[in-house]
This record gives sequence, structure tokens and C-alpha cells, in this order.
Amino acid sequence: QVQLVESGGGLVQAGGSLRLSCVASGRTFTVYAMGWFRQAPGKSREFVAAIRWSSSDTYYADSVKGRFTISRDNAMNTVDLQMNSLKPEDTAVYYCAQAYGSVLATRSSEYRYWGRGTQVTVSS
Repeated sequence: QVQLVESGGGLVQAGGSLRLSCVASGRTFTVYAMGWFRQAPGKSREFVAAIRWSSSDTYYADSVKGRFTISRDNAMNTVDLQMNSLKPEDTAVYYCAQAYGSVLATRSSEYRYWGRGTQVTVSS
């Protein structure tokens, strides 16, 4: 069993920054791809960013490309999401997830374990 715990959410003004962090415990962390998703009120969960186990490969949703950066520290079993130039439309609950495998994944069905989420609210 794997536990994922997110932190770092909060309220920020448009144009500001937040850094989300996710700590994983349980099965071996290093071999699995990790991702961040978000879900805004009344909307379905959407992909934000993913990182392969080696950290050399990353992938972003078009809506966050150039503003968000995903990174991981395999020694610490953490994956972070640095969010800059935040917009009101970034407001959502952000979820950390661990994939079934090691390759980059963008669909929620490709992720096996999920955290409970952390709220990010961007005011205009």
C-alpha cells in the first residue's frame, strides 16, 4: 500500500506563486512515474504534470506549460510542483498520484495511488 500526502496549498493572488509537495510512503518510490492532477468545482479531474522516475522526462498540460515545474527527489520520496504566474483559473484541488508504471502518463486511469488533495485558490 502507498500513502501520498500533499501539502503547500493555500490562497494566493493572481500572478503569485505556490509550491506543492507530495510525500510518498509504502512501496518503492523511485521506479514509478508521478503526476499532479487538479479538479475545479463542477469540473472533471484534469492532468497537470508528470515526471518519469529518472526525472529527466517531464510532461505538462498546455494550460500550465511555462508556468509550472514538476520535480522529484527520489532520496526523499517527494515530488513537488512549483507554480508560478498563477491565474484564477488555476483554482482547484490538486492531487498527487503515483502511476502503475515508470513511463510518463497523462490519464488518471494510468495512476494507481492518489493523495487526498490540497486546495489552491487564486484570487483575481
